[in-house]
Parts: sequence; C-alpha cells; structure tokens
Amino acid sequence: MSGILMTGGSGKLGRELRVLLPEIAAPPHGELDITRPETITAALDRYRPEVVVHAAGYTDVAGAERERAACWTVNAAGTRNLVRALWSMDVTLVHMSTDYVFEGTRGMYREEDIPGPPRNFYALSKLVAEEIARLAPRHLIIRTSFRSHEWPHPLAFTDVYTSQDYIDIIAPDIALAITHCREIPFDTLHIATERKTSFELARRRRLDVRPGSKREATVALPDDISLDISRWQKIKEELLKSGKS
Repeated sequence: MSGILMTGGSGKLGRELRVLLPEIAAPPHGELDITRPETITAALDRYRPEVVVHAAGYTDVAGAERERAACWTVNAAGTRNLVRALWSMDVTLVHMSTDYVFEGTRGMYREEDIPGPPRNFYALSKLVAEEIARLAPRHLIIRTSFRSHEWPHPLAFTDVYTSQDYIDIIAPDIALAITHCREIPFDTLHIATERKTSFELARRRRLDVRPGSKREATVALPDDISLDISRWQKIKEELLKSGKS
C-alpha cells in the first residue's frame, strides 16, 4: 500500500513502523503536531494519504496523574483535531489504542466487550480518544500494549496480568494490519500476545529483575488487562496463507 501518513513517528512504535514500512510518511513534530490543527491540514494536503496511522500519544501512565492537562491535550483533543481534519476525506484512520480502555478486573477482553470504567487518568484519556476516533468515516481501532526492547525497571509485578510484549514482537503484526487495513472486515482489533504476568514478561529479557506487587505503584493498576487476540490470529493466518504478508 502506498500513501500512509503517520503521527508520532518519533515514538517507540513510530520508529519501529518506519523501519518495517519504509514508504510511510512520518513528518517530525514541528511539521505535524496533532495539538495544532493547521499542521494536520497542511500535512494532509502535502502527502495526500490513503491511510493515516495515529500513533502519537501521551503514554506516561503515572505522569498523567500529575499532568492531566497535557495528557488530555494530546490524547483526547489531539485525536479530535485529527478526526475533524479527516471528516470529509476518503482516508482510513488507523488509531492506536490500548488495553487500558478496560477496567482490568477479569482479563481476556474481546473486541466486543464494553470498555471502562477507566482505572486511571491515562486510561480515561485513551478511552475518550478511542471513541472520538470511531467518528472518523473510515477507521480501524488497534488495541495493543508494548514495552521497549528491554525491560526498563529493576522490578516487575507478579500480580498484574497482561498480553503486553516487547515492541519488536508487536510492531510487525501492527505493520501487517496497517498494510491491509482496508481489507480487514472489522473496526476493532486486539494485537498482542499471550496472557502472562508482568514479571514473566520482564524475565524474558532481564534475568535479574525482582518480583514486586502493584501495591508499590504510584498509580492505580489493573489486576488482569489481558486481551483476547483470536480475531487477529485468524486474520493474520489468512493473510500469511494468501501470501499477503
């Protein structure tokens, strides 16, 4: 597919996608800033995309409790600015959302499950952003969760269950979904890996990580935020079988 424009090209996911999809246009923040509507319009006029991947976001979960205005300006208001700009265009919006739109009490959430209530302010901002993104005439919501290439903390929680994985594991699947977004017969996808504890995930790349409890966290965290990924697994299998990878 040609004609892909991406917000947030300097972020963790954005950097990975630029390698996996070298044809993608990812203007620097000074050229495309979702908090400045005029830059969105200018970028759309310049690049004339068929697909816009919205990967920009405020992602510091603990920081969002201290910087609520900044988090809201990027995640909610920024998404609103983008959807307004796309309102009359035949462009597919691929919106990067999060597992945190769910409360995280039971896990293995399916795409059809009702989200919320939000567990913290970051979760609230992303839930609102997701609902705004659904107003775009053509859209695909991808709920996911990823870490950097290495586990960044000295401890990891044994009482938080997740489908999160490392960015180099998750990004290729997201790139595949982006490439075929106009063929996918759903408006929501969960792209992640199997259910595990955060500690189990951490141990895969940091053997000296210490076990801890979410009671030590400075922000409210879910018990089990894992996602049911069976829909994506089936789609991915069909794409690979047809040679469309």
